Amino acid sequence: MAENNGKVVAITGASSGIGEATALLLARQGARLVLGARREERLADLVARIEDAGGTAVHTRTDVTRREDLHALVALARERFGRLDVLVGNAGAGPISPLDDLRVDEWDEMVDVNVKGVLHGIAAALPVFREQGSGHFVTTASTAAFTVAPGMAVYAGTKVAVRAICEGLRQEAGPFLRVTTVFPGFVHTGFAEASSNDDLRARISGLRDEIAIPPESIARAVAFALEQPAGVDVNEVVVRPTAQS
Repeated sequence: MAENNGKVVAITGASSGIGEATALLLARQGARLVLGARREERLADLVARIEDAGGTAVHTRTDVTRREDLHALVALARERFGRLDVLVGNAGAGPISPLDDLRVDEWDEMVDVNVKGVLHGIAAALPVFREQGSGHFVTTASTAAFTVAPGMAVYAGTKVAVRAICEGLRQEAGPFLRVTTVFPGFVHTGFAEASSNDDLRARISGLRDEIAIPPESIARAVAFALEQPAGVDVNEVVVRPTAQS
């Protein structure tokens, strides 16, 4: 995947799971990484691992609910590497629960992170991409954008919104910008632990342990979209376990 060598790629939610796996894979392919997440100590450890393996990475604490943090992430890319080629919007929140639980604060969190966080990334990177005449948005959504399950109404609603926003962005992007949305199914991450509903958390955790695919599976899908020639835009990629219905 020589096409990814030298690209400047910013990744939100990079401290674990899909974001971490994507950073490690792209670093091996020669990308220069700008990593953001709320857990700065984990970011520092990830950067050290990448550098020890001969890669290039920098990091900054990034809370995607704060628009200024996304602008700082993009600014860091330009300051250190002179440009930004790709923004991987991977930060997400999933404290799923039945609507009857009335966990309104958790609903707000999912809207703020999953929807507003994507919009904040677009607002930070789009002017830069327009100025450069090139750029690639990659956004992690979920197969919940296609199928709603009990306990996941709000989470699925945010992912449906992300799909709509990214498709609108694609249509407005013009001939020089690319837009990719990746829809993971069950991935072996800490997603289930975010739920404050004991029954739902146990059910999702059990299913994850039974059928989930590793985060590296999603990282490979991201890398595939990035490596395409400039005139090829991979718009939507669904990656799920073969055992997932």
